[in-house]
Amino acid sequence: MIIANRWIEQGYNAGLVLHSVGLASSTYYGHRARQAKKTLLGSDDGSKPLKSRAGRRIRGYSYTCIGQKVSDEQIKEFIMEEISGDGYPYGYKKLTASMQEDYQLNINHKKVYRLCKEMDVLLSQRKVKPKHQRRLAKRTTVTGSNQLWQMDLKYGYIAGIDRFFFIISIIDVDDRCIVGYHIGLHALALDALRTLRQAMILRGITEPAQKILRTDNGPQFTDHAFQDGCAELAINHTRIPNNTPNMNAHIESFHSILESDCLSRHEFQSYAEAYKCVSEFMEYYNHRRRHGSLKNQAPMVFYHSNVDGELRPAMMVA
Repeated sequence: MIIANRWIEQGYNAGLVLHSVGLASSTYYGHRARQAKKTLLGSDDGSKPLKSRAGRRIRGYSYTCIGQKVSDEQIKEFIMEEISGDGYPYGYKKLTASMQEDYQLNINHKKVYRLCKEMDVLLSQRKVKPKHQRRLAKRTTVTGSNQLWQMDLKYGYIAGIDRFFFIISIIDVDDRCIVGYHIGLHALALDALRTLRQAMILRGITEPAQKILRTDNGPQFTDHAFQDGCAELAINHTRIPNNTPNMNAHIESFHSILESDCLSRHEFQSYAEAYKCVSEFMEYYNHRRRHGSLKNQAPMVFYHSNVDGELRPAMMVA
């Protein structure tokens, strides 16, 4: 908790920090709320608690640009005049601009929203249709390579420069090969898309057919750029339901191996050192590390054996 709080206070993204240290956001923010309440009400040493504040009292008026008071009732009349004139169907933000320009009121959108809500003249919110319909992942029968890939993001820490780096990995569920990966100081949707394109080139996939790519709901994978790229590549991109990491079990398992066999064994002093170490581990994992579910063969050995017809791939449901 103390380490996470120190990193967050230094300006690092709170979500990334909490994920990297394995701390639930509800635990962290609950702790902060309790600390703030203690500060407000007093300490546990018997000192007199401070008086709790209920918020600023509503004044009931606003000022014009020249300092004249205008009551809230008068402002409500101004709003109704705008709506009955040519200001409908304006939302509260456009009505705020009208109040500021037409009536020279020093007023913000929050107060206009409150007044509109009191008069019940707020516009109903528009329903935004997503550009890409979300496809939920389903259990899939896998009989060979390049049918189902899983993709996810992993964080690493560079102690020498006190910052994180990111690893995007793609695993083939059938042969357990890491078909593509990205190592960098940032992990954007375009980085994920470029990793996917490179994986398809390395596997020689020109016509994806029914190939499925499964991810979680991270911002890299919900971004329009990534979804547009998947549509262009004719890949069936599905996302697991919330709180179901078991639907992405194979890539989660690989990242657990990456953490225990590589990241936790080094204290990186530079990004170049981290990049070299992770790249070497990826090479080792694909070509030399024996995998129990692959008859104790390395993933690439198993993959080439299937391609050559020496081994019959086992059917699985993932």
